[in-house]
Amino acid sequence: MNTTDRERPIESDAPLLEVRGLTIDAPSAGGTTRLVDGVDLAVSAGERVALVGESGSGKSVTARALMRLDPNLTISGSVRLGGTEILDRTEKELNEIRGSRIGMVFQDPMSALDPLQTIGAQVSEPLRLRGVRKKDALRRAAAVLDELGVAQATTRLRAYPHEFSGGMRQRVVLAMALVGEPNLLIADEPTTALDVRVQQQVLRLLDRVTTERGLGLLLITHDLGVVAGIADRVAVMYSGRVVEVRDVTPMFASPEHPYSRGLLAAVPRLDVRRRVMTTIAGTPPSLSARPAGCTFHPRCPVALPQCADDAPETTAIPGGTVDCHLSAQRVSVR
Repeated sequence: MNTTDRERPIESDAPLLEVRGLTIDAPSAGGTTRLVDGVDLAVSAGERVALVGESGSGKSVTARALMRLDPNLTISGSVRLGGTEILDRTEKELNEIRGSRIGMVFQDPMSALDPLQTIGAQVSEPLRLRGVRKKDALRRAAAVLDELGVAQATTRLRAYPHEFSGGMRQRVVLAMALVGEPNLLIADEPTTALDVRVQQQVLRLLDRVTTERGLGLLLITHDLGVVAGIADRVAVMYSGRVVEVRDVTPMFASPEHPYSRGLLAAVPRLDVRRRVMTTIAGTPPSLSARPAGCTFHPRCPVALPQCADDAPETTAIPGGTVDCHLSAQRVSVR
């Protein structure tokens, strides 16, 4: 990568985040295991995109790969931030991007915080690493905590994580992600292990700060209720692949991929009485032994013969795209 490419500013006509053909391999006893296989994804400035799927589908590892947080993984493809490739950046250059252009909210606020460091030290750390004086960094940390609803923020800079409730710890983690004024916020299961009331508070907070700051948001979640309340678009992930990308309204009104339909059908509803919860038959495949063809076909209730042999191509549909042979047939008939 040449100097001109490194210094190029964010292009207004490019997506804030553009991921193309992202593959992630992990070392294993047999050589390598492909965790993520050819993911395409985009987030525009001010847009909220949710990446959803069952546990183990590859959501979190994809999010972490965008910031290259796992050095033992082999990552290929393209990740462009504001039109500039970042996968080939040096570690020093990545440290300048992390926090200042991309902020990340990790899913477990207790494990994301150092129990031996004060709140002030941890929230101000992204600024201190960039050479900001301690006094100024702490002042900025207090301002962000105050913005996020932490009472007596200046005083509480001296507190430790165990002195905060779960909801307050999540606000601290969010403050750590926002203090460097990033363009893109990645939130990995930000409501995990929180009760329903606190979940609502955290989601309202995310809604407000992303709107006020004009941030792009990539939300990693398995909770479709969360998606309905905050996302503009939804990317559905299965076994390391994105199988459907839709605007949120058509996704919930008429999901196209059988896996998407199964996920939505499994969501409990107050307006429908059920004796037995709806589930998706079978279990997700092992990442080291994915089936040929469409990886979902062994669990799919409407699989075609070709699904067992041929991987579906991406088909354009109203409000997005889908990777499904049946959908491709319907589109060709129209």
